[in-house]
Amino acid sequence: MVLLGLVGVIVAIVLVIVRPGASQGEEPSAASTTPATERATVETGTPTPTATPTPTAPPSEPAAADGDPCSPEQVTVEAITDKSIYEAGEQPQLSVTITNTGTNVCVLNAGTKVQAFTITSGSEVYWRSTDCQVDPVDAEVSLAPGTPISSTVPIVWDRTRSGVDTCGGPREAVPAGGASYHLSVSVDGFESESSKQFLVY
Repeated sequence: MVLLGLVGVIVAIVLVIVRPGASQGEEPSAASTTPATERATVETGTPTPTATPTPTAPPSEPAAADGDPCSPEQVTVEAITDKSIYEAGEQPQLSVTITNTGTNVCVLNAGTKVQAFTITSGSEVYWRSTDCQVDPVDAEVSLAPGTPISSTVPIVWDRTRSGVDTCGGPREAVPAGGASYHLSVSVDGFESESSKQFLVY
């Protein structure tokens, strides 16, 4: 009996060590070695590019026609004096030349009602033709391309200061002795691009 009990103990130990059903050197299954956090690969399709709309060209402006009002870009106004140097007692004669630099005949008002002659020296205004203007009139003219028109009768400056309150009496003479003055002109809102310089003795 003692011998049978000893044999039973030995068999039990052998079964624990060997583990029936398990092969020696068996590798764990692939499923057991795959991390639980492994992400599945997702195939993504290539996005279809969105078509860019073709920009629409802005409508072109109609070409200017003969008889249209003059536009600022086609009119040049030039201030004119009959001399550059005036000796003592000589009075400057002021006029204006208007030129159509465009390609069509245009129309503007060139009357004395819309003319303004201004004489300055430095930053000071000495005289304006509009201060004491008498009987101004409108005069619509057609400007042909490249054909300048000028004042028919110049304005004479008596070398005095002007002001709206000086039209009825004597006015103060301006400095002379070689003083430098500048004439600027506007016609119907079109300004001379530069002033005309002259000297008064």
